[in-house]
Amino acid sequence: MKLIVQIPCLNEEETLPYTVKDIPREIPGVDKVEILVIDDGSTDRTSQVARECGVDHIVRFSKNQGLAKGFMAGLQTALSLGADIIVNTDADNQYNGADITNLIKPILDGKADIVIGNRDVGTINHFSPAKKFLQKFGSWVVRVASDTRIPDAPSGFRAFSREAAMRTNIISGYTYTLETIIQAGHNRLAIAHIPVRTNPQTRESRLITSIWRYVWRSASTIIRTYAMYRPLKFFATIGVIIFSAGFIISLRYLFYMFTGKGAGHLQSLILSAVLMMLGFQTIMIGLISDLIAANRRLSEEIVYRLRKSDRE
Repeated sequence: MKLIVQIPCLNEEETLPYTVKDIPREIPGVDKVEILVIDDGSTDRTSQVARECGVDHIVRFSKNQGLAKGFMAGLQTALSLGADIIVNTDADNQYNGADITNLIKPILDGKADIVIGNRDVGTINHFSPAKKFLQKFGSWVVRVASDTRIPDAPSGFRAFSREAAMRTNIISGYTYTLETIIQAGHNRLAIAHIPVRTNPQTRESRLITSIWRYVWRSASTIIRTYAMYRPLKFFATIGVIIFSAGFIISLRYLFYMFTGKGAGHLQSLILSAVLMMLGFQTIMIGLISDLIAANRRLSEEIVYRLRKSDRE
């Protein structure tokens, strides 16, 4: 049983040594623990520091690719290295490395494919009230969109079984945290969560440089991912709402027409016709998107089988 702990990094020469030192090298039920650093185009000594810290593997991008691509590069590398379990943690030493033992236990016990570390956001002192609210609200939205029960969706401290990692495909270029949960929920993977400890803040978040920018990009990721996996439901719901609005307006026009006042409400008739046509077209888009989604599912299955055959 091999465990690989992957650490996506961007200019982390100062905090990386503490993160690496905090990772246990011996864990019950695991034969070998290795550390993989993904250097996402750092301009400092991140890669050199990683070597000095005794990291087993380093993947380095010549140019910054973003957190999501760094995460996927780590998963693919870990799979090629024969990992049975992959743990992702942040390079800023936010998470307590000793909790990796508890994080992977549900996978070792065969009870989960993915385990998310729950930070209990409400108790983190350096999080502002606005950030706490947005993280909790965002987690609720992800629970609804993914049909899971994960209380801390933005947590980057998570473990994947080999099977789950092979079925993970990230489309977003921003972050992987929300998309992986929605994707896993719709792929019917077993997702669990456990409480984890956090360390004192070492630096400001680079992902959340602006609250509103983070909200916008997270919301677009959730909507796009949900639409990708449930296109018929997504577009049909919107289409029915628009069609219904047009239908109600048309009833209003008919009421005025039968009472002899229809001549002054032709605008309502035109608006109702436009809305009903738009609603119908949106439903048709949902049907077409559902057919495209079927092809995407076949493509994902092919990718999964190719990844699986690499190990055999």
